[in-house]
Amino acid sequence: MSFSNDLEKLAELHQRGVLSDEEFARAKARILNGDPAPQPQAPAAAPGAAAINSLRRSRNDRWIGGVCGGIANITGLASWVWRLAFVLGTVCAGGSVVIYLLLWILLPEE
Repeated sequence: MSFSNDLEKLAELHQRGVLSDEEFARAKARILNGDPAPQPQAPAAAPGAAAINSLRRSRNDRWIGGVCGGIANITGLASWVWRLAFVLGTVCAGGSVVIYLLLWILLPEE
């Protein structure tokens, strides 16, 4: 593309309000100086992603399968809170049993 086409597109984006004044000025200077456009970078991993990837069943803090102990290690809550949550979820809705069993099967041990 030519400089004029790039500048026209920038002006159109600026006029529609997509680009702020500062963004428009930086992009225009980049085109006029011949600087290459910055390459988009992959987003950094979310802080919670590392915690989920390190989720393991506990060997020490376990009653049945160690799932609640493993979740407690990641979240910082006491394991009895997670046990209570699973029991209440089972009594109220019944779905917690399925979730617990899936976690027991799918999560590796420490």
